[in-house]
Amino acid sequence: MTAAPTSAATGPVLLFDGECGLCNRCVRLLLRLDRHARLRFAPLQSPPAQAYLRARGLPVTDFDSLVFVSDWAGAGPPLLRTDGVLAALRACPGLGRMLAAVLGVVPAGWRDRAYKLVARWRYRIWGEWRPRPLPRPEWQDRFFG
Repeated sequence: MTAAPTSAATGPVLLFDGECGLCNRCVRLLLRLDRHARLRFAPLQSPPAQAYLRARGLPVTDFDSLVFVSDWAGAGPPLLRTDGVLAALRACPGLGRMLAAVLGVVPAGWRDRAYKLVARWRYRIWGEWRPRPLPRPEWQDRFFG
């Protein structure tokens, strides 16, 4: 059961709601934290992400949960919600790993309840994302879809 990955994507990939203001701000934070440029990103609405979700029996219209894929080209279960957030932070050196360690102390059930609450209100608080240029042009190469 494999997705149809783009040849440009290797290693860990974070699938996120490409229309959400909060989600896009979080992706930009991860871009800053990931000094080794390990993470790749794709909107959940994109064809590669949709193919990945379908291939794994995950919802293709529920954009309330981000999906962390540890190895786009390989196997391994996807991590959803706060488990995905923690995995993405752990992929970043320094402050990213420290944030993951702090958040990882909170029990998963509590983290996910808070995540779902924020997901319910995110469009009302942060609004819909209005595309704008990335602060660093080289970051564009880390997106696909």
